[in-house]
Amino acid sequence: MDFRTLKINGFLDILPIESLASLPNLKIGDTPLYIFEKLSGAKVPFTLFLKDDSQNPTFSFKDRASALVSAFAKEKGLNTIVAASTGNAGSSLAGICAAQGQKAIIMVPETAPMAKLTQIMMYGATIVPLKGSYDDAFDLSVAATQEFGWYNRNTAYNPLTIEGKKTVAFELFEQLDHKTPDRIFVSVGDGVIIAGVFKGFEDLMKLGFIDKMPCIVAVQAKGSDNLVRNLSHEHFEAKASNTIADSISVDAPRNFHMARQFIKKYNGQGLTISDEEILNAASTLAKQTGIFTEPASAAAYAGMLQYLKEQKIDPDSTNVVMLTGSGLKDLKAIQEIVKISESVSPTIEKLKRHYNNFDVT
Repeated sequence: MDFRTLKINGFLDILPIESLASLPNLKIGDTPLYIFEKLSGAKVPFTLFLKDDSQNPTFSFKDRASALVSAFAKEKGLNTIVAASTGNAGSSLAGICAAQGQKAIIMVPETAPMAKLTQIMMYGATIVPLKGSYDDAFDLSVAATQEFGWYNRNTAYNPLTIEGKKTVAFELFEQLDHKTPDRIFVSVGDGVIIAGVFKGFEDLMKLGFIDKMPCIVAVQAKGSDNLVRNLSHEHFEAKASNTIADSISVDAPRNFHMARQFIKKYNGQGLTISDEEILNAASTLAKQTGIFTEPASAAAYAGMLQYLKEQKIDPDSTNVVMLTGSGLKDLKAIQEIVKISESVSPTIEKLKRHYNNFDVT
């Protein structure tokens, strides 16, 4: 079977569902891949692509996983799906279940961004705010699954989330004219998205479509580095997370072992970025490309900028930055870098006085 046939069939032959009709009637995947040749007015010294998964129905990469989980549940007659989330997975599951006529129960830390909580509630899901962390929500959702028999969507608990997320690799391969990028930067929390990217390219290798794995770079916030910090250990030593990037703020990376195994097997890399660098990257990205992404997503872009600064990227290489969530998901996190000027009276004189350097050309 060739790749074109796989694509026409919606990759059904390499997905764990029986029919494409089981998927929600929403446009999930096939998100834009943009090429940018200049940054800060200077030519980018390598080929740079940005994969914008904020264009999915609930504005995040998580829709790829939620769609597959929902489809599988539909085929098995399971109507209630539960998930723990800091926001994106929850709003994703809530939106997908709304489209599928399923019931979603979302457990979230009470500190989750209001925009994401609002999304969850607007989709009609049952939301359970908890006095605790994402890890507490994860543990409770698993206990509830065992107690009530609900189907659990949790990343690193339900293997179908990785199967859904691997589809981005198939898209990148197609969008790059059936070529493999040299490097992919991925924001990392619990390690599921990066495992999905690895799994997708591994599938392409096993099917004979590619003969090499891209270098996949795990980018974590310095305040939540529990995966990258422990790459040299078989077992992670957890520490409390503290980062502005809530979607990748994880004390115990639930998919640590699989993510570490992929990184080790295929010579992946890892680095950490400060919150200041993440916010600067989010601002720079929006102002220079027109793509507004949340801090957790901007971490991957910050990682690319770090590699650029340290001259770690070959001029002849093709590089992809995964952008996984919309900036509208977490407006509170960026307030410190958004400065709105004082109001002025609606006259030209006041306008001139207020904006001494106002450009009218």
